[in-house]
Amino acid sequence: MQFKRVKRNINGVLLLDKPLGFSSNQALQKVKWLFQAAKAGHTGTLDPLATGLLPICLGEATKFAQFVTDADKSYVAKVKFGMTTTTGDAEGEVIATKPVAVDRTQLEAACQQFLGEIQQVPPMYSALKHEGKALYEYARAGIEVERKVRIVTIQAITVDALEDDIATITVTCSKGTYIRTLAEDIGNALDCGAHLVGLRRTETAGYTLASSVTVEALEAMEQSARDDLLLPVDSAVESLPSVTLDEDARYYLMLGQAVWVAGQIPDTSLRLYDETANFLGLGFLQDDGKIAPKRLIKKSD
Repeated sequence: MQFKRVKRNINGVLLLDKPLGFSSNQALQKVKWLFQAAKAGHTGTLDPLATGLLPICLGEATKFAQFVTDADKSYVAKVKFGMTTTTGDAEGEVIATKPVAVDRTQLEAACQQFLGEIQQVPPMYSALKHEGKALYEYARAGIEVERKVRIVTIQAITVDALEDDIATITVTCSKGTYIRTLAEDIGNALDCGAHLVGLRRTETAGYTLASSVTVEALEAMEQSARDDLLLPVDSAVESLPSVTLDEDARYYLMLGQAVWVAGQIPDTSLRLYDETANFLGLGFLQDDGKIAPKRLIKKSD
């Protein structure tokens, strides 16, 4: 007789070091199964060929996953010059080759061209949807779909190493940035072409890869040890200003009502806590000066 695994209402954020070859959804489902979590969601897609930091939100933390998804991100990328591919990375077929004569000074100068706001056309081999289908499905069928140019921001690019025709660069950028496309653009700026041969996410929303855990390590742990790795739900919104409510205000807020709070309140999303530092959820300042609930934590049973 097979016994059905009992799903748990467990809350928190797990920092996973996504392994090579896993899609973000495969990584999510693995974590969800290991924690026997009733509810889980990831916070921004990493391609199967990419590795690194993938925060997984469990339970009530899923209500705040978008704040992590929308945050800036940092990557370490390996870029191979002299070849362009159909996919912009090592998974695709080579479509052009050029000789490479690039030194570090030239590479650093080329990278500087892409600092600040830049335009990117999302690659055909991406998970973006067009009429309900992922772009990569059209690409595999040999169909080219017109994509809208998007504006992204590159906060920093540093060249860590250049050995022969392969560079290692660190990039900090806004959400929605395609590092594959950036690698291709840098290759075009150097007139030799390029594609991505490695990508590792190292930071997002204040979370760092150094604090992450591998799938193998999770599998080897007892359930209690896994649970101990979970960060609190409010870590997902730590960048937002906080407000503490007295008992009366807490009571009415949890009933869905706007409440008065003394002091200068920032006009933005707010982390709300009770007097014992329990996270209640998010609120916002109304025009009348009251704080209204925006997204609240469900009370534990």
